[in-house]
Amino acid sequence: MSVIQSKAIKMMQVGGPEVLQWVDIEVAAPGPDEVRVVHEAIGLNFIDVYFRKGVYPQPLPGWLGMEASGVIESVGSNVKHVKAGDRVAYAGKPAGAYSQVRVMPAEIVVKLPDAISFEMGAAMMLQGLTVNYLLTDSYKVQAGDTVLFHAAAGGVGLIAMQWLKLLGATVIGTVGSEEKAALAKSYGCDHTILYTKEDFVARTKELTNGKGVNVVYDSIGKDTFMQSLDCIKPRGMMVTYGNASGAVPPIDVGILGVKGSLKLTRPTVMTYAHDRSLLEPMSAELFDKVMSGKIKIEINQRYQLQDAAQAHRDLEDRKTTGSTIFLPR
Repeated sequence: MSVIQSKAIKMMQVGGPEVLQWVDIEVAAPGPDEVRVVHEAIGLNFIDVYFRKGVYPQPLPGWLGMEASGVIESVGSNVKHVKAGDRVAYAGKPAGAYSQVRVMPAEIVVKLPDAISFEMGAAMMLQGLTVNYLLTDSYKVQAGDTVLFHAAAGGVGLIAMQWLKLLGATVIGTVGSEEKAALAKSYGCDHTILYTKEDFVARTKELTNGKGVNVVYDSIGKDTFMQSLDCIKPRGMMVTYGNASGAVPPIDVGILGVKGSLKLTRPTVMTYAHDRSLLEPMSAELFDKVMSGKIKIEINQRYQLQDAAQAHRDLEDRKTTGSTIFLPR
């Protein structure tokens, strides 16, 4: 198998969106446990911003992107679960999805059903798998639970709104604008809190008659973490899974006892993506929900891959809603 000439986004240093460079690359043949994938669509996620800024360190020069869909061009000698010509999608490390063609570990790749478009596949994998483990494993949401979900109109949020309603939960969601409030409600959010104008702790207490919620799902981090603890009923759960506003400062775990014997977890999709015994059934469940129409994936922004810097600016400025994808060519 010969080397393929292609293009990708590369970063020589950490920093702002301006460090993202559109460069020529050579893509070698896959190793024994690898596949070479020709991308058709690529997902944008806030974790990409963390890598770009150096919040999550990686060797430099470095690559970005944790999720994409495309077609297998060739496979290594040990790869049995996919073959050349298969439609596939993936979410997970190593970073490198911001590319037209890449070589990557075969273990995180799953077959993409024909009924799901490449754009949909790229928009749903990381966010959809995230919602799956958040609601079924990090804290197993039960019918009748009340949930506080931050960033309810984001890509993860809109999928979560729908999944939570399927589970029979009452959903309180925080949003940054009236437009985002309307969007979250249209996807199943029962009560929206405009965090720019309302005290989300006081409003959550009001909505729950002072009892608090069973669980908080927080991808915002520093700006919302401590206040979120005050929204949880005794013995409830705090699930922190992102740092959009910055990393959560170190805390004295004794605060969990003071606030009512609360539980705290910090899950990551990588735990699930690199274990095929978890990845296969979780992906199948996600695909089933999308193909049956129970979960709708909202792709509200599309960018050419070479415009990744602008996409990052828009994401950080909270100008996006739902899912965002890149088109590689």
